[in-house]
Amino acid sequence: MEHYYTNNPTSKSEEKIIEYKIKDKTIKFTTDNGVFSKAHVDIATSFMLNVLLNEKIEGTLLDVGCGYGTIGITLSKFFDIEVTMLDINERALNLAKKNVKLNAVNKINIIESDGFEKITQNYDVIVTNPPIRAGKAVIYKMYEDSFNHLNDGGVLYLVINKKHGAPSTKEFLTQLFGNCEILDKKAGFNVMKCIKK
Repeated sequence: MEHYYTNNPTSKSEEKIIEYKIKDKTIKFTTDNGVFSKAHVDIATSFMLNVLLNEKIEGTLLDVGCGYGTIGITLSKFFDIEVTMLDINERALNLAKKNVKLNAVNKINIIESDGFEKITQNYDVIVTNPPIRAGKAVIYKMYEDSFNHLNDGGVLYLVINKKHGAPSTKEFLTQLFGNCEILDKKAGFNVMKCIKK
């Protein structure tokens, strides 16, 4: 079975454009087979984005596991930030590049990277809807790498479902950061915020 975090999906390409409405904006995304949530923006990501629009997001932002670009492009539409988006999936990254042009957003940099492998700098904000199916070891390493690649005072935001380990994630992040706040909960999804102090 091929996963959306496969480097080079082999499923037949069938690109299509979907529309995503959030607040007063409609954002278009080109999606395809072999990428996460190809038919519509997934519930967890959409819930997190709606919560994040109430936050003060500024500076530099890293979108980890960006897929076709939903988080980075949406936040770029609402905040004046410099965005870096990374993913391991080549097809997703090619879509993300198309979607940056499609939505006429600038100040976005796209990197093919297995997790933080090719990330050399630190950021003010890191956002992720972690790839649960990749397994706990992969995700927890992603949290540790996020901590190490945040500037002092930097913030990690993520969304995770209760049934996928939200309570144990909160415990781990609280130990790692010394803090972890649940900003909002809905239908089992938890949006968490951790500050590097």
